[in-house]
Amino acid sequence: MKKEALSEFLNSLKEFGDLWAPVKKKDGYAFEKIDDVSKVDLTYTRTTIPLKKFFAPPKTPLVKYDLTGYEKEHEIVEYVRMNEQRKQIIFGAHPCDINAILILDKLFLNNYADPYYLARRQNSIIIGHSCLPDDKCMCKSTDTDTVDEGFDLFFTELDDHYLVWVGSSLGDDLIRANSKFFDENITNKDIAEYSQWRKKRDNMFKTKIDFDSMPDFMELAYNSQLWDELGSKCLSCGSCSMVCPTCNCYNVFDDIDIPEFTGERYRVWDSCMFKEYSLVAGGHNFREARSQRLKLYYTHKLKAYIGQYGKPSCVGCGRCVAACPVNINVLTVAKALTEEVIVK
Repeated sequence: MKKEALSEFLNSLKEFGDLWAPVKKKDGYAFEKIDDVSKVDLTYTRTTIPLKKFFAPPKTPLVKYDLTGYEKEHEIVEYVRMNEQRKQIIFGAHPCDINAILILDKLFLNNYADPYYLARRQNSIIIGHSCLPDDKCMCKSTDTDTVDEGFDLFFTELDDHYLVWVGSSLGDDLIRANSKFFDENITNKDIAEYSQWRKKRDNMFKTKIDFDSMPDFMELAYNSQLWDELGSKCLSCGSCSMVCPTCNCYNVFDDIDIPEFTGERYRVWDSCMFKEYSLVAGGHNFREARSQRLKLYYTHKLKAYIGQYGKPSCVGCGRCVAACPVNINVLTVAKALTEEVIVK
């Protein structure tokens, strides 16, 4: 597809649902609902908040209840099932973020599918877009710099056009509905240009971590004083969890109106870095020390998830590197484990 056709193509997508895409904000980038496609900014490296906000929002209503009973499922599930809600079209997702969604799929859809996550997932169209790394990107090390599934269409940006990959039957429908924008004839020049682009991008990665060795190092350093040193610096602010595209912990609350005898139950994002996260009835806290909470967090990221699924739950997006005010992140912790470098 020629680049000059992109705006018209994006406008055409609004016939299928609500278009969301990256836009420039004062302090970074964010996926927002798009009315004017000229505001779409595809030069971004990472958004502050990842795509998980579309599928597991910061606050998810669960049930409403009163003295007569409760709703079996929240209205969003019913709306989707009855096709009364427009699809959300997410354009411009990078490979690392699409890989993060695939990780969330395993957590929310395997065994017992979460109906709220499933409803939003089925109601979404994901159109990916290629990117170039900066000094915080680690997706080459996590093998998430490319993606083979989890998207409906994927746009790879070359000089004056895009190579468009079709990832689903729905993506094929989008192509067919807008066939005037696309040319199916791939030339040797296109292949050569794509090959050159891959080499250029691969050479731009400056940050590398040997994630394959991380489970061993986590095991060896489980009782290391490194965690106490990190814990003395950690603010327990939870920023790393909030911006991580694969962190999925939540808490459940009830808002009860006693005079009206009504209530609503909802869940909100939570973080294992918060002091109250492991607080149980009776006042006992299993991980009151910040060092214990840090160890839990990185054991999950660098060891436990690899043991269960064969890959780390880190997708190398670099958000934790950008977000932590005291420089505790996947990169610095990995260096501390392997090189005995103290985080400063």
